[in-house]
Amino acid sequence: MVIQYAKMKPRVKKPFYSVVIPVYNEEKNVTNLHQEVVSVMKGLKKKFEIIFVNDGSTDRTLDRLKILSPIKIINFRANFGQSSSLDAGIKSARGEIIITMDGDGQNDPKDIPNLLKKLGCGFDVVCGWRYKRKDPFLKKFISLGARELKKIFVQDEIHDSVCALRVYRRECFEDLDLYGELHRMIPGLLKWRGFRVTEIKVNHRFRRYGKSKYDWKRIIRGFLDMIGVWFWRNYESRPLHLFGTLGLMTTVISIIFGMYLAIMRMFFGYYLRDKIWPLVVTTAFIFGIQLLVFGLLADLILKNRPKKDFYKIKEIIDNKS
Repeated sequence: MVIQYAKMKPRVKKPFYSVVIPVYNEEKNVTNLHQEVVSVMKGLKKKFEIIFVNDGSTDRTLDRLKILSPIKIINFRANFGQSSSLDAGIKSARGEIIITMDGDGQNDPKDIPNLLKKLGCGFDVVCGWRYKRKDPFLKKFISLGARELKKIFVQDEIHDSVCALRVYRRECFEDLDLYGELHRMIPGLLKWRGFRVTEIKVNHRFRRYGKSKYDWKRIIRGFLDMIGVWFWRNYESRPLHLFGTLGLMTTVISIIFGMYLAIMRMFFGYYLRDKIWPLVVTTAFIFGIQLLVFGLLADLILKNRPKKDFYKIKEIIDNKS
């Protein structure tokens, strides 16, 4: 009697750390950055993976990435933005701890161990604070204005919510989709969900090659997303509370004012034939009803919305060491 034993496939140990780096036209930066990240991660003595998300680069960034190892490359079909790149990289990550950073070489990988040490103090998110930024004056001035606006709309209590150098626990991104310019608001979004968020000072280096992708369009999109995040925070699961309240108030005020006009006409001889007030009352009443209906529709749409990624992946390349 011959007993055959099934061959067991060797278990592949998952990485403990996942480093996610979005890049767009950074052909002269990716090689040096990859070498720096590998050197730092090897010093942590735990299994890691490095994920570069090529956000539709039009230069030789992808070619430079393909010759690197170890690396996983997520190649987008077009340029979808930093938030979408982070979303794709994070969803592909397998590590318990997720580390994110910019691909322009200005973030210093040597700060990663300090961020991880702070994370071990009971926090869920540790953000880098570029205390001494190596950016042009105009860019720093705009960031200062954005910080003041975030104090009003986002209230994340972070000095530098634009810095991409951060570490997260994996559970932070359960049921969280990133798009638009939401990567700037991640600390606020996670804080509202009950995660413990903090920051530490990190080194910020001059850009050696390439040019910044920051322009006036991103400023406008960032401001609009900031307002959207404020709405999300307060009415994510209950838009009816906002539109319903406004609609109800508008309707009640129009009815009260209409009754006032009727009393003035019947008992005090106030003629309305040549006045605009009846039209105002009617318009306000209809507008209030419309707000109520809009709130109901928004509530139904929100509860039945399908999950959707706001980007298209062309290919995934996995070069293991």
